[in-house]
Order: sequence, then structure tokens, then C-alpha cells
Amino acid sequence: MRAAVLLLALAASSACATATSTRYREQSEDWQRAEAAGSPADAGDRLFEGQLELDRGALLRQVLARNPNVQASRDAWRAALARYPQVTALEDPMFSYDVRPRSFGSDRVDPANDFNVTQAIPFPGKLAWRGERALAEAESAHSDVETERVDLAALASRLYDAWWLADRALESNAAHVALLGDAQRVALSRYAAGTGTQQDVLAAQTEQGMLAHRERELAAQKQIVGERINLLLHRAPELPLPPTPRDIEAAVPVPPDLDPPTLVARALATRPELRGLAAGVHAREAEVALARREYLPDFRLRGGYETSWQEAPLEPVVGVELNVPLQLGRRRAALDEAQALLAREQSRTRALEDRVRFEVTSAIERLRESQHLLAISRAQRLPPARDRVVGARAAFASGQITFLEFVDAERSLLAAEQAEFEGIAELSLRRAALARALGEIPLAEGEQP
Repeated sequence: MRAAVLLLALAASSACATATSTRYREQSEDWQRAEAAGSPADAGDRLFEGQLELDRGALLRQVLARNPNVQASRDAWRAALARYPQVTALEDPMFSYDVRPRSFGSDRVDPANDFNVTQAIPFPGKLAWRGERALAEAESAHSDVETERVDLAALASRLYDAWWLADRALESNAAHVALLGDAQRVALSRYAAGTGTQQDVLAAQTEQGMLAHRERELAAQKQIVGERINLLLHRAPELPLPPTPRDIEAAVPVPPDLDPPTLVARALATRPELRGLAAGVHAREAEVALARREYLPDFRLRGGYETSWQEAPLEPVVGVELNVPLQLGRRRAALDEAQALLAREQSRTRALEDRVRFEVTSAIERLRESQHLLAISRAQRLPPARDRVVGARAAFASGQITFLEFVDAERSLLAAEQAEFEGIAELSLRRAALARALGEIPLAEGEQP
């Protein structure tokens, strides 16, 4: 009896030692650090309070700290981690008690009471492979958290650029409203003096109405962008946001060398989705190894004390039971399933690697294209449009051109300014897209996500 109890105790202590493996402890500590870092300290209605400008890095950090999708991913990671101590622990021992009813009240037969304790023990290696599978699935869940963070940061960066573009468009529209107001006063004074036409006055009023409508459209677009940003921040949609700084060109860093092979290799090493699939492959490998071990028997240790024996030395009982794995068809099917799932994960990994190569190379080309277009807009489109408006304003004031000719020059300048703003925003978008293709969060150098 003492030997059986000792054997059961050793088996239980072995399971406890397995549950405190180094990898499991490290992952648990990683989760605890991520959970502590992701808990927002300030309320949503006081977010950015007192800030004169909305900084991209501050916005991204707040989104990553406050967005419920990140918390949901961390909870899934925690759930995956919680499977490890479950699958590596032994089953609960079973206690049984037997009694012979005919011994009750009999003076010929002594009372018989049998006590038994049994403990199921899988074949050596099964618990270890179950633990490997659970840890690999937890690592995959961890990569899902990082993927969610990278995706949210990319989306928040795009919305930041849209918020900046809306600010600049409203400023440009307001400047052209003021410019048009000056031209309208000139048209009215000329009409009153008899040197101008009523057509110029009516054209000025029409153009003012168009700019007022454009201002309303831009304000509506900005409001929608702000509501989407507040949605990412888990705030009420109507809460205000600070304006953006005028210069955002250097806000998102660009690798100094846009060399496709170098950046592709960097992406293959850093993309969290690839790490997640690698963990999934390892989990399926553990599944295959576990399916092969199902051909081996499991054990059940038994220890007891049976008083039905007349001889006292025979009353303690120690035994072992094992299943006979005769259902080979079921085990072969389970092994085929595990191998098929492993092949699927390996194929998905190769497909994702191909997609990563394409995303990185295409992001590099689009970034170069945006840089070229912005340079052309600044050098060949914007300066002539400004010079044309200056000359048209003077010519209209002196009566050399009509108001419609002045408006045409003014519209060209407005379109050129809008093209420059869109080029700057597009360049920032392309930089953030390259960071996403690399599996990185688009923050300035030295900033922490």
C-alpha cells in the first residue's frame, strides 16, 4: 500500500514539474507585461486634453492601448496559455470502495471492505507532446495579438493622414474664400463705377456659393474621419480631437536604403503573421507526433487494501492496467488527419511568404512613385499656378481680364494646392504601407509602440 501511494505521489509530482516548464512561464510573463502595458490610465473624454496638436505617435500609442480588439486578442492569448496546464496534468485519481453485503450480520463470514485508488498515466511522451501543441498554439495566439496591433496602427496612421488632409483642405478653401472676397469687392466697385459688368458680380456670387458648399463637404469629411479615429480610441464619436501639425512629411520614417531584397528579408523575419504560421506548423508537428504515440498503450496504476483476504499479508494490492491499441483504423485516420493539417499549414506559410514578397516590393514602388509625383507637383505645378493668380489679380483689378478669367486662374491654384496636400498625405500613406508590409508600427525613430 505504501509503495502504491509513493508511486502515485511521484506521478503527480512529475505532472507538476511539467506544468512549470520554462517556456510556459516565459509566455505567461510576456502576457502579464502586455496586459499591464495595454491598460489605459486616463478616461476617453479627457484624452489629448490640453494638447495643441495631434501627434501621430501619441495617437497610435493610445489606439494600441485602448482599442478593444487588442484586448480581445490578448484574452484569446490568455485562453490559449491556460490550456497548457490542463493538457499536461494527469487525470484525477479514482477511489473505489467495495463491500460484501452477505457479510452483514453473519457470524460465519467476517465483514469484507475493499479500498482501491487508481491513477491513469499516459504513455511516456504523450503529455509532453500535448504540452508542445498547447504552447505552440499559445505562441500563434501571441502573434495574432501582434498582427492586430500592426493592423490597427496602420489604420490609425491612415486616418491621421486623412485628418491632416482635411485640415489643410479647409485652410486652403478659407484662403481662397478670402481671395475671392477681395475680387468680388473689386467687381462691385467697377460695376458701380460703370467700368465693370453685372456678369462679373453674378459670377463672383456663384463662385462664393461653390466654395461655401466645398467647405461644407470638407467639414463633413473631417467629421467622419474624426468619428472613425474616436472609434479606434474607444471614445464617443462626438468628442473633439486636436488639429494636426502642418508638417507631417518626416513623421513616418523610411528605411535609408529601399533595396527590395534587403527589405523582403527583413519582412520575412519580422512579420507577426509568419511567426504565427510557424507556431501553427509546430503545433501540427506536435499533433503528428502525438498521433503516432496513440499506437502505444496507456497505463493505469492501482493500489488498494482488500480485507476479504483471510491472510493479512495478502490484503494490500498493487497492480497495473493498460489498454490494448487494437483499433488501428481509427489511429491511422487520426494520423492522416494530423499529417494533412500539417501539410496545410506548411502550404499556407509558403503562400504568405509569397504575398509578403509582393507586398514589400509593391510598397517600395508605390513609395517611389509618390515621392516623384510630389516633387513634380512642387516644382512644375504649384509655382506657375501661384504666379498666374498674382498676375490675374492685378489684371482683373486694372480691367484687363474678366472675372471668369480670374476665377479660372484661382481654380487652378486651388487644384494645385490640393494636389500638393494630397501628395504629402499620399507619401505618408505609402510610408506607413511599407511599414505594414514589414510588419512594423509606423512610429518615428526612438518612439516606442
